[in-house]
This record gives sequence, C-alpha cells and structure tokens, in this order.
Amino acid sequence: MKHLRSFRLRIALLSAALAGTTLVGFGAISWFQIYNAKISRLDSELLNQLLRANRPPEPGKAPPRPEFLPAGLGTNTKIPFALLVLNAEGKTVYEFNSLSADTGVKNLLMKRLELAPAPPDIPRQRRPVIFGANQPGQPPPRPTPPQFVTEHTAKETWRIGALKFPNSQVAVAVSLQPVNQEMASIRYIFLVLIPGALLLVAAGAWFVSGGALRPIHELTGVIQRVTVQGLDQRIPTETTDLEFVELIQVFNQMLERLERSFTQASRFSADAAHELKTPLTILQGELERSLQQVEPGSDVQQRLTNLLDEVHRLSTIMRKLLLLSLADAGKMGLYLVDVNMSELLWEMIEDVELLAPQLNVEADIPTNLRVKGDRDLLMQVIQNLLSNAIKYNFADGWIKIQAHQTQKTLKIIVTNSSKDILPGDRDRLFERFYRGDPARTRKVEGIGLGLSLAREIVRAHRGEIALDSVTAGQTGFTLTLPIA
Repeated sequence: MKHLRSFRLRIALLSAALAGTTLVGFGAISWFQIYNAKISRLDSELLNQLLRANRPPEPGKAPPRPEFLPAGLGTNTKIPFALLVLNAEGKTVYEFNSLSADTGVKNLLMKRLELAPAPPDIPRQRRPVIFGANQPGQPPPRPTPPQFVTEHTAKETWRIGALKFPNSQVAVAVSLQPVNQEMASIRYIFLVLIPGALLLVAAGAWFVSGGALRPIHELTGVIQRVTVQGLDQRIPTETTDLEFVELIQVFNQMLERLERSFTQASRFSADAAHELKTPLTILQGELERSLQQVEPGSDVQQRLTNLLDEVHRLSTIMRKLLLLSLADAGKMGLYLVDVNMSELLWEMIEDVELLAPQLNVEADIPTNLRVKGDRDLLMQVIQNLLSNAIKYNFADGWIKIQAHQTQKTLKIIVTNSSKDILPGDRDRLFERFYRGDPARTRKVEGIGLGLSLAREIVRAHRGEIALDSVTAGQTGFTLTLPIA
C-alpha cells in the first residue's frame, strides 16, 4: 500500500478487499451449508432405503428392483445406486448394482458392513428368517445407529449408508455425481457473481471517495489560482461537508492574513518610493546647481560629483521599487505603442560599444522586428540584460545579441562570456535582492533588483524571460515577447 500514492485508489481497493473477503467467506460458508444440507437430505433418503430393504418380500415374489429417485436432489434422472443385503451369518441375500461397470462398489459395501457396530443382543430365533422378518409376538429388531460415509472408486464417488439389524445387514450406496454437479453450478455462479460484486463495490467506493475528496480538489484549485493578484480567493463553506469545514476556515483565514500583509507591504513600498522621490529630485537639482558654481577640477567638484552619482543610484533604486510595488499590485501601467525592436536593439548596442569598447560585440538582428508594448519599459529590460553582460564578463570577452521572429513570438537572446553560474544560484537569479556567488559579484555594482524587475515588466507584456541552459564559459538569457 505504501507504493499507492492515490488516497482515492487506496480507499477503492481497501473497500474491494474488505467486501471481497466478506463475500468469499460468505460464499464459502453458504456453499458448505448447501452441500451439508443436500448430504443430510440424501442420508435421510438412504436411511429410508435401508429400512425398506430390511422388509421381507411378499410370499412367492422376488424382491422388487430398486430405484433411487430422491426428491431432495431435485433431479428427474435415476441415480447410480447399489444395494447389498446380508443375513445374520454374512451370506448375501440380495445384491443390486445399477452401475455394473463399477465393480468396486461391492467391496466398499462389504467393508462398511464389517466396520459397522453390531446390533444389541436379542434372543435368536431357531427358524430361518428371510430379510429380517419378525416373529409373531416379538417386537421389531432394533438396528444399530446408521453410519454414513463418502467413499471413492475409480469411476465414481459414492455416499454409503450401512445398518445392522439383529437378523440382517443392509448397505446402500448412491452416486454423488448429481450433488457434485449441482454444487459445481453453484460454485460457478459464485465465481461469476463475486467478481462482479467486487467491481461494483470498487466503483461505488471510487465514486463515494471522489465526492468525499471534492473539498480537497476545490482547495487545490483555489491554491493554484492564488497569486499576488488573486489573494482575494476564498472557498465557501456553506456547501462543504462538516468534516472539512474547519480546514477550509483555517485556509480562508490564512489567505486573509496573507492578503492583508501583502497589501500593507505593497503600500509601504509604493508610499516610501513616492515620499523619497521628491526629496531626491530636490537634492539632485541642488547638487547639479552647485557643480556649475564650483571651480572645475577642484576637490569640491569631485566630492559633489560623487554625491550626485549616489543620488542617481538611489533614484534608480526608488524607481525600481516603485515599479515592483505596482507589479505586485497588478497596477503596472503600460503605455502600449508599436515598438520597432530592431531599432531599439541597435541603439542599445551602440551604447554597449561606447561603454565597453574592449568587448567584442556581435549582433544578428533582422530588420523591422515589431511588437506591441511600452517602449521605455522594454528598453529598461534590454538595458538590464546588456548591463549585466558587461558587468559579468571577462576583460577581453564577448557579447552576442540575436533576435528572430516566429508567427506568434519574438525571441531576443543575449549571451556573454563569463564565469559559470553555480547550480544553486541559477534558480534564484530572479529573486529580489539576490546577487548570487560573491566571487562573481564582489566588484560589481548593484542591489539585485534588475532581473526581478525585468521579469515583472516582461510578464506584464505577457512574455517571459529565462536563463538559458548551462554552457561552459558563457551565460545567456532569452527574452520572449508576443507579437500580437
């Protein structure tokens, strides 16, 4: 059972196993009860035959030819039958065998009479007695209790009854073939009905368990729909089974707390970015004005330049945080226009050649590649990929930009020579504030928001960005955008 991961399947199989055990046990007991009942009725018929065979025949007539047609067997066919009557001295008085081909039955009858207990002693009569005839004025001879056994010969199975009277011995044998045939029919019926019943039980258990697990399926469906834009999902408890109500309530409460916490965090990020935007803008303006008033090449100008760079960096961080908060809330506004991605990529490549002239830049960009999107945001995505390709590159490395269009998508691939990314870092590159292996990022500026923001912008355009498969000595990213 430990290898069966399906709870529903385990319920169905367990129900079928329990029902099967019950049905097989009931069938076996019923079969033996029916068999014993038939044997008991047959033994009653045999006893009547034994008593009838001990009666004397009419004077001057031979004993009647016996026939065995017991009503208890429900058959209209004569059953193979054997009868043996001995006198008190053990001599054969009468013998009959309807199945003459089976000569072994007489030996069975003789053997059974030898094993039968002797009758109670009564005064012996001097005149001969035929078929155990009673003397006038004498009570009927008291026989021993009858004995019934089942014996087998080479051709038949017999039910044998033996009875000893004071003046005679009688043994009768009846073939069990009709009984065995009828029991075989009953056994066949059981073998057909029990598997059918098991299938019905298993199907019923499968159906019932499916209904019982319906709240779990609903819970799974809601969990699958829960995203940062779908934290308002709830599962109704009015139509849920009582056993699952508490579980559903706990899950709904968890979603409510998660939604409240996420809303507060998003609002804080947006509010903080908005509140810092104004003072940073004022600070940037004052620094730029001061730079125009100081003596060129002085220490004051150098310090003001450094401060202005840090303000620019802080403004960039605030802008990214604002965009991420809007993306989390599903409110990233896109100014959709027709964007010529070929022109945009060539503009960005020119900037790369100016910023990193030591790198070998290769480009394979067809003309007139167009998508519907926000040009400024798409430019930010490309800029982030190319900026990372410059930062995480060798001194004399290379950058390769490829683009191609299919019927439905536009793919842009940015690849650069670099150190290999550790396997543990590959799955976390798009996490916020994650910068990977310190050996690769120690001398590189950044706070770990670029790729996360790029993914959110691309997803807002119904596209995807992904890290390419591992290739030694290089790193590649594939940007996929829908055309329509």
